Amino acid sequence: MKKDKQKVIGEVLDDARIKEYLSLQAPAGESQALHILTRAYRSLRAEDFERFLRFYVESGLELNPATVEGSTFLSTLESQRHATPYIRALRDVGAE
Repeated sequence: MKKDKQKVIGEVLDDARIKEYLSLQAPAGESQALHILTRAYRSLRAEDFERFLRFYVESGLELNPATVEGSTFLSTLESQRHATPYIRALRDVGAE
């Protein structure tokens, strides 16, 4: 990062910025739904991820996309130590 640039942590995101995640394009051969959920999980704070999920569900994208190993996105988060609020948000919208 350039010295004249400050790192922005905890930026408040409006709905338009959160909805931008829905337009992410997956690399060839990768599940679009899995790509979008993974990027949102890695990038958004838990409260923003919860807001994102409302838009995600409305978009009609797959809520339980499978990884190449065959597990669901939710089950992969269950092995993440700090994922509890994300897991709760996913379950609240019907993920299995």
